Amino acid sequence: MLAVPAFGALVAEPLFVMADSAIVGHLGTAQLAGLGVASALLMTAVSVFVFLAYATTAAVARRVGAGDLPSAIRQGMDGIWLALLLGAAVVAVVLPTAPAIIDLFGASETATPYAITYLRISTLGIPAMLIVLAATGVLRGLQDTKTPLYVAVGGFVANGVLNVVLVYGAGLGIAGSAWGTVIAQCGMAAVYLAVVLRGARRHGASLRPDAAGIRASAQAGVPLLVRTLSLRAILMIATAVAARLGDSDIAAHQIILSLWSLLAFALDAIAIAGQAIIGRYLGAGDTQGAREVCRRMVQWGIAAGFVLGALVIIARPALLPLFTSDATVKDAALPALVLVALAQPICGIVFVLDGVLMGAGDGPYLAWAMVVTLAVFTPAALLVPALGGGLTALWATMTLMMTVRMLTLWFRTRSGRWVVTGASR
Repeated sequence: MLAVPAFGALVAEPLFVMADSAIVGHLGTAQLAGLGVASALLMTAVSVFVFLAYATTAAVARRVGAGDLPSAIRQGMDGIWLALLLGAAVVAVVLPTAPAIIDLFGASETATPYAITYLRISTLGIPAMLIVLAATGVLRGLQDTKTPLYVAVGGFVANGVLNVVLVYGAGLGIAGSAWGTVIAQCGMAAVYLAVVLRGARRHGASLRPDAAGIRASAQAGVPLLVRTLSLRAILMIATAVAARLGDSDIAAHQIILSLWSLLAFALDAIAIAGQAIIGRYLGAGDTQGAREVCRRMVQWGIAAGFVLGALVIIARPALLPLFTSDATVKDAALPALVLVALAQPICGIVFVLDGVLMGAGDGPYLAWAMVVTLAVFTPAALLVPALGGGLTALWATMTLMMTVRMLTLWFRTRSGRWVVTGASR
């Protein structure tokens, strides 16, 4: 009940980018190239702050389990205030430096003006994006994943309509696409705030910013930030290595990475359910229930991994032609895709245990484990081109990376050190 709506909400953000790309793509190649650079920067910036959702989910769920709803909502408000402060800081940095940032990423002379325009306007929506992350964490902690799904669907539809009207109807071009996204994100943030504020009034929770609470939210988020940055570094290294293998390999890598990311969304939905449920059990002091839920969700993760892997194997003849007609790219992608499919049960375990430890508030261990994983993956990946390996060898190192993650997370859950009860860790 928690995981299925969570999956729908997870895929909304990539759909925003896809809709923008489809609409802007008809303006011209330079506009689409500019959008590609700017949207990649925005997605990276927002993904770095995903801890706002994760840390808030765990903290709110614990207080829900302890039966203290006013405190749970108060904790959620601290996360939202932190999101607003971080969003304002990002806007202050990016607005004046947008040209330099775009230039750093090597956009062409024709694409650069469009990239700068889109980045500057879209940056104004970052505070709303971060509020959406934090408020989503509040609702997940309250065991509500349906409301985020409804808001995500509404935001996606609004974004599409606004983009068409502003880009073509108002003749604003790529600027219209950026403004459409900003307005849609602000609308989503407003809906979330209305829901949270209604809950705060109902339970008598204070809405005023609390310095100690905001500081505590930031401290809880730092380890998860380290974890996220380490994971982003792994993905960037993999892409850099693929680029050194040749044009066909980097093209095939992008296809495989897109499919891998889609599969990750499905498995991450189970992890989100794990965050909410584990936090509630530990907040209620039910250690046995938390362990049983962990075991059951691992079973769900393995089963989901087998099902997803089997679907990829069965559908692989039809999948690759959706992305390319180049026979060389298909030949490079096919064995790597099979390897990705076979690794899905491992991925299922990783995502579930990641969610369990996040729900338990075990952020410092997650940060340490991901740094260790990065240290193992980096030399293995860099050896691929040096030893004459191809894309399949690179994705073998990605499977190694997931295996290392699985082992570090499994040892932690077996140790029982994550089982800390109470309204706060």
